[in-house]
Amino acid sequence: MEPLLVITNLPDQESAQRMAEILISRHLAACVNILAPCTSVYRWQGQVETAQEIPLLIKTLAIHYSKVETAIRQQHPYELPEIIAVPVHAGLPEYLAWIKAETNNNEEQH
Repeated sequence: MEPLLVITNLPDQESAQRMAEILISRHLAACVNILAPCTSVYRWQGQVETAQEIPLLIKTLAIHYSKVETAIRQQHPYELPEIIAVPVHAGLPEYLAWIKAETNNNEEQH
C-alpha cells in the first residue's frame, strides 16, 4: 500500500465540487479537500497569466493513480491541467488504512 496525494486546480467551485464527487463516487479517492480559492501566476504560451483557481488535495493509493489521472483529464476544462502526485512516506497508520479501505472497490461506475 503506497498512499499518494494528488494535487490539481479547477477554475471554479462548481467544477471542483463535481471533480471531488466523481473521484469519491468511483472509489478512486478516500477524501478530496476542496481548498479556498487562490491566485495562480504562470507562463502559458509565452504570456504571463494570472487566474483564480480552486486547489484540490486528493488522497488515494499509487495503484489507482492512472485511473485518477484519467478521471481528472476527462472532467477537467483546461487544455493542460495540473496533475501532480506526491508520495506519502509516513502518516497515521489508521488513516492510511482508511484510504486503502475506501479505495479498495474502485471499479469505475459511470
